[in-house]
Amino acid sequence: MSENANAAPELSGFEVDLPVFTGPFRLLSDLILEQKVDVCDVAVASVTDAFLSYAQDAERWSLEEATWFLAICAILLELKVSRLMPKHTELDEDDLLGGNPDLVYARSLELIAFRRIAAELSRRLEAEREYFTRDVGPGEDLSHLYPDVMEKVTAERLQQLAYRLLKPPTVLDLSHVTPIRFTVSDAIADVERSLTDLREAQFHELVADCDERIQVVVRFLALLELYRDGKIEVEQAETFGQLRVRWAGAA
Repeated sequence: MSENANAAPELSGFEVDLPVFTGPFRLLSDLILEQKVDVCDVAVASVTDAFLSYAQDAERWSLEEATWFLAICAILLELKVSRLMPKHTELDEDDLLGGNPDLVYARSLELIAFRRIAAELSRRLEAEREYFTRDVGPGEDLSHLYPDVMEKVTAERLQQLAYRLLKPPTVLDLSHVTPIRFTVSDAIADVERSLTDLREAQFHELVADCDERIQVVVRFLALLELYRDGKIEVEQAETFGQLRVRWAGAA
């Protein structure tokens, strides 16, 4: 821009009087293009009015000067609009390339390669439209080449396969496990019922109706529960002697 400005005609008589600059317009334009004066601070309309007043004199009129002035004003307007318009925040391709000629050339080669690949894919898709799948099977002269998938399938093999897939699940034998037929809660009820009538009894009397050893164990656990709750008192005269149980709860 500076070389163009130096080649421009001299406007020695055209001066401007602006708040930011007073003097020859040629000098002002050079300062703006060199970014020493902000273009937004220059009123282009005022400069245009001043130039029209200056060019009214026929002796001062020059087509070369008018052409140069219009070109400079167009440049100033473009700079001013670009400053006032919001700038994009996303980087475009020019920003990514950074004006590097090598990157621009490499980018052009990539675009050429993409265009060639797209053209080749389009050609192949168009050519594949002429092909159709074969719906019939092989001819009789070739049928013996295919193995018979049912050759080794027999009734015995089908039976074995059905047995593996359809056999019932394994049943777990629990016959050796003693079922729970006596509970501590039932034993506590039996002991409470007996002691509320007798008020005092020995342990063998409380288990006289028990038919199995597990029932005796459960009845003893019931005595421990009642003793913990303070409903009975237990006495034993000697080691491994008879237990005497006395009812201490409410009648």
